[in-house]
Amino acid sequence: MKVGITLPQFDDVATDAIAAARRAEALGFDGVFCFDHLWPMGQPGRPALSASPLLGAVAASTSTIALGTLVARVGLVPDDVLVATLSGLSVLSGGRFIAGVGTGDRLSREENLAFGVPFEGAGDRWYHLVGVAGRLVARGVPVWVAGSSAKAIETARTLGVAINLWASGLDAVAAVAGQVEVTWGGPVSGTVPAMRHRLDALEGAGARWAVCAWPESLDDLAEAAGTIDR
Repeated sequence: MKVGITLPQFDDVATDAIAAARRAEALGFDGVFCFDHLWPMGQPGRPALSASPLLGAVAASTSTIALGTLVARVGLVPDDVLVATLSGLSVLSGGRFIAGVGTGDRLSREENLAFGVPFEGAGDRWYHLVGVAGRLVARGVPVWVAGSSAKAIETARTLGVAINLWASGLDAVAAVAGQVEVTWGGPVSGTVPAMRHRLDALEGAGARWAVCAWPESLDDLAEAAGTIDR
């Protein structure tokens, strides 16, 4: 199982996030990922660095580590713009980019409306996601589709891409892993042995990636991840 982290992007400047990406690469992590939020969830008074330009800077500041969106939300920009942006990041990174894509949910609605971006119904959002994901696959960009619903699983199976499960339990990971490739994201915290146990359990459940939310100690997480068979 590969292990990555989300970057500390809820800031006004990108200095810490870029430094974190470089440090993660030096420590041997497999990937760094950015959320696609206009503010931290539930905290509209705080800043958030935009995922795409930040990942462009990360691509220019690293050389081997994978980088990706977790996840880019359809509907924030036109589909053509989203496909061009994510395809461009793949080119800029020399093929290291992973396009995590999702529809957002009711928790995303407030963000959209605050910035004057329409929030379409779930069916329309899925229609856009399938189109965007399919076009990215056709361009050779690795794709992760966010969600655990039957529709998400069928979309991933049809396109031949992975599912990303955020903060799902081990039973859910194992159930979906029996149908399509699964990547997982969420907090992994505690002592080094506790984090190691969590990562081992995710691997045992069938996760191919564990993308850990920005940790209290990157060095401790690296130590915990060092026993994973990659």
